[in-house]
Amino acid sequence: MAFPHLQQPSFLLASLKADSVNKPFAQRCQDLAKVIEDFPAKELHAIFPWLVESIFGSLDGVLVGWNLRCLQGRVSPVEYSIAMEFLDPGGPMMKLVYKLQAEDYKFDFPVSYLPGPVKASIQERVLPDSPLYHNKVQFPPTGGLGLNLALNPFEYYMFFFALSLITQKPLPGTLHIRTSDCAYFILVDRYLSWFLPTEGSVLPALSSSPGGPNPSPAPRTPTMPFASYGLHHTSLLKRHISHQTSVNADPASHEIWRSETLLQVFVEMWLHHYSLEMYQKMQSPHAKESFTPTEEHVLVVRLLLKHLHAFSNSLKPEQVSPSTHSHATSPLEEFKRAAVPRFVQQKLYLFLQHCFGHWPLDASFRAVLEMWLSYLQPWRYAPEKQAQSSDCQARCVSERWAPFVQENLLMYTKLFVGFLSRALRTDLVSPKNALMVFRVAKVFAQPNLAEMIQKGEQLFLEPELVIPHRQHRLFTAPTFTGSFLSSWPPAITDASFKVKSHVYSLEGQDCKYTPMFGPEVRTLVLRLAQLITQAKQTAKSISDQCGESTAGRPFLSWLGFCSTDTNGSYAANDLDEMGQDSVRKTDEYLEKALEYLCQMFRLSEAQLTQLTLALGTTQDENGKKQLPDCVVGEDGLILTPLGRYQIINGLRRFDIEYQGDSELQPIRSYEIASLVRVLFRLSSAINRRFAGPMAALCSRADFLGSFCRYHLTEPGLADRHLLSPVARGCAARRPRGPRLSLRFLGSYRTLLSLLLAFFVASLFCIGPLPCALLLVLGYLLYAVAMTLLTERSKLHHL
Repeated sequence: MAFPHLQQPSFLLASLKADSVNKPFAQRCQDLAKVIEDFPAKELHAIFPWLVESIFGSLDGVLVGWNLRCLQGRVSPVEYSIAMEFLDPGGPMMKLVYKLQAEDYKFDFPVSYLPGPVKASIQERVLPDSPLYHNKVQFPPTGGLGLNLALNPFEYYMFFFALSLITQKPLPGTLHIRTSDCAYFILVDRYLSWFLPTEGSVLPALSSSPGGPNPSPAPRTPTMPFASYGLHHTSLLKRHISHQTSVNADPASHEIWRSETLLQVFVEMWLHHYSLEMYQKMQSPHAKESFTPTEEHVLVVRLLLKHLHAFSNSLKPEQVSPSTHSHATSPLEEFKRAAVPRFVQQKLYLFLQHCFGHWPLDASFRAVLEMWLSYLQPWRYAPEKQAQSSDCQARCVSERWAPFVQENLLMYTKLFVGFLSRALRTDLVSPKNALMVFRVAKVFAQPNLAEMIQKGEQLFLEPELVIPHRQHRLFTAPTFTGSFLSSWPPAITDASFKVKSHVYSLEGQDCKYTPMFGPEVRTLVLRLAQLITQAKQTAKSISDQCGESTAGRPFLSWLGFCSTDTNGSYAANDLDEMGQDSVRKTDEYLEKALEYLCQMFRLSEAQLTQLTLALGTTQDENGKKQLPDCVVGEDGLILTPLGRYQIINGLRRFDIEYQGDSELQPIRSYEIASLVRVLFRLSSAINRRFAGPMAALCSRADFLGSFCRYHLTEPGLADRHLLSPVARGCAARRPRGPRLSLRFLGSYRTLLSLLLAFFVASLFCIGPLPCALLLVLGYLLYAVAMTLLTERSKLHHL
């Protein structure tokens, strides 16, 4: 990437570039550490942009860099330990950052690589709401190529580090790497622990050299006029800022400038991809998706949220409440109080709304779900959590968390409704989907949480006397002068006003709120309870059918000598892969989820029974499931709207069977195509040549006739009255009479079984011919036994 004002001859830069090609990784890092230690900042500032790009990759994704997202200690232990030591918060790279920071160097960062809403805002000359961008936008000179941000070294490093999570695409073969084991994920955790400490009130001291002075943040210089976006004034005209002069904030606030910068960079780069206006446009079914997060991206955001909860909950007891705020409070303690509501809440809400609405309906949504649930439970990361008894099954949520629940009301209520709409469209027979429903129900059913949510809804729905137009924006966009702490709004004790401000700031003044415990959401919960009940019955049916099919499977079918059932009753899902243990887990998850939902919404047993009967999930007198709701038309059965709903949600199904000539079924993946075609021609020739003798044998009344009828006659169709006229025509055109089928010999399993038999026979030195005779004899014995069993069952039936 080109940086015009830095393109000057540098012997050091040329030497390091040559070493990056010729020297091994360990030697390069060792040389870089020595260069950082020995050279002055004047020489180092020329190599800094190149070094950052060579580590994290280019912003356009062409250069991969060190590929930290795929670097794992158990795979490449030497490279991993060297990279982690070099990039550690106290390592050589940070020493270089602080060395340059002390000299007030600036580095250009192109605006075109910022998240969409920020880029659009700056290009329209409207100032983004985050203080991170203030006094940094540099307009190009005449003939320039684009807008840039003038960043200090720490900001520049963190911008590249955060954006590498998004810009760098995973390499082929790295899709199954565990994110939590990668160098990038662990570095994020280390940076959060270092710059957002949960213990103590002072950040670790930093200095460019042992015993040297601590560098202060670079001053913010004035820039060109911008409009403030985030402050909504009563005037219809945009209010432009004619000049932005640097304001000398409280010198004590310099203590946390790195913490403030780190958090703002992570939130802006990882979460600020959707604005409120963009979110409202995305509600249209014709809207084009702008940014799609990955599962790895979501896991890193969850790590950030968990640490922020621990960071905020490490406040001293006397400083937890905003009302106790005083000038004696340290900047770090004040930052802990303001970090989540000031920087995270709105951007996280829009991010989660997008994920809930656009994430695929598969098990990968579990990452988004756990991120959401982690944010909803700050009490899990409170210091007193360790003091609670581990054997207490149902911990009551303390009233201490009522303000958090009320000030994050939409995070609980609207996103819960979004999850319900997803759950109603998923296959709950799948253990992974059942687990997600169980997790959400378990979290929301924690004692006292539902009551807190209801209290928050009551506060929001209270009639308002006077609320100034857009007054709620004061909570999310204070004036920006110096540090953000100097403009944090005073504490407002009116709980109702707080809740209304929260809702309006996230959804807009004209939002339509749907109460979580109102009739509309209760209807959705009842529908989910219906699907849970049906999914439990379906899982049990699959389990029973699998057991019956396994128990009734003939011995030689394992060797491939019997035809494969082509009319499976259920579509494939992960139950087929995991077996009985999976059915048991699904049943447990759904049973507990239903119990939690009944507890939350006070559903009675009578209601559940009525819902089950209304769905028609009971079995008929023959023990078989009923068909989907349909009517008889001229061309056969026609589904009603209820029947379509039942099929889409897996409540009922048709027993679909192949209705054509079994010999003409499509060739399957486990069959050898050329061999199947040859065997079909051979069996067709035999059937044409010996049609008369085979019919005569099948017409005999003795044992030989029964034997031939069992193995040569084409089976008839059951339930022919359910077929449409077209299907009856297909059945009528099928070949009739006895036929010989050799298709089973065309499968890989049959050939492998034959090879295995020949191999076993060769071990006993009996030769290939006796082996073949033994196989034929074994098959004949099996056929005779099956014939006898069939005749016996017929006599017993009579």
